[in-house]
Amino acid sequence: LFTCTNCGGILYFENTFCGYCGYSTGICEENNQLFALSAKTDESFQHNNAGYKYCANHQFDVCNWLIPSNTGTSFCKACDLNRTIPNLQQQKYREYWQIIERAKHRLIYSLLRLKLPLVSKKINAAKGLCFDFVADEKNKRIFTGHENGLITLNIAEADDIEREMRRKSMQETYRTVLGHFRHEVGHYYWDTLIKNTASIDEYRQLFGDDRQDYGKALKRHYAKGAPLNWMDNFITPYASSHPWEDWAETWAHYMHIIDTIETAYYFGLNIKPLPAKNATMHAEIKKDPYAEKYFSELINEWLPLTYAMNSLNRSMGISDIYPFVITPHVIQKLSFIHTICTGAN
Repeated sequence: LFTCTNCGGILYFENTFCGYCGYSTGICEENNQLFALSAKTDESFQHNNAGYKYCANHQFDVCNWLIPSNTGTSFCKACDLNRTIPNLQQQKYREYWQIIERAKHRLIYSLLRLKLPLVSKKINAAKGLCFDFVADEKNKRIFTGHENGLITLNIAEADDIEREMRRKSMQETYRTVLGHFRHEVGHYYWDTLIKNTASIDEYRQLFGDDRQDYGKALKRHYAKGAPLNWMDNFITPYASSHPWEDWAETWAHYMHIIDTIETAYYFGLNIKPLPAKNATMHAEIKKDPYAEKYFSELINEWLPLTYAMNSLNRSMGISDIYPFVITPHVIQKLSFIHTICTGAN
């Protein structure tokens, strides 16, 4: 949640102008704050005696981030990670790209707030991160996935109908563009924060032995499905397929949790259901989750918050916004990820 620095009006993360005063707005990536530019038509502004300008992708209505005027790049940290973008000659692809970038910018915002290692492959080809946003070709289907820091997203995922068809065909309860990004970047951070580190033994105790054959594990999963008791130990059925996927699925849910609680915190939400006599259903969200040391505090806020969110959705005739059960074993995994992320700062 942001406020206009000119008039104080409340703004969304994606706002490019203030609906109250009409000033153009942009997010300064150096401090994750949204600023009003000096006039409605300005393309730059001053802050702490330094000049800033819009990212070059602002012209395509896919980015509202600001960068220093004297920087050597025309792109913000989020857009600079792009290796391949859709063909902008096709209007449909331009619309897909807008949806994709809005989700990706939320992802990068969270990574920056977590202060995780974040470098483009342009800078570090071996250990950097980059994105390919591509469409199916006539005789070639593009699969969303991660490989050595390259995250590929089939742009058809930005089409609500296509994505829903894929969700149903794969018997998933949840499938969003932002969810894809959070899952795939989880694979990247497994390579960055877990692989060949002192944390690998604890990871294997919680998630299993990653050295088992990945291809065979996935083949077995798609042939036989998840074990009947998968919910006891995993956040989703797919998480049961291999320890790498368990990590990526749990990582995605960790990012769901921390980002949603941050929004609830800035809205000043407190959960105190009137019929509930059990205090475990109450939550006072008084702290920015990115500054919270203990994951136990976050999960104590998250569970009541999901009851409230799901109940509000049901009142509108909409499916549960968070249709998942978090068991004690999954909480252990989430807590481990929180420790890894806070320790990476």
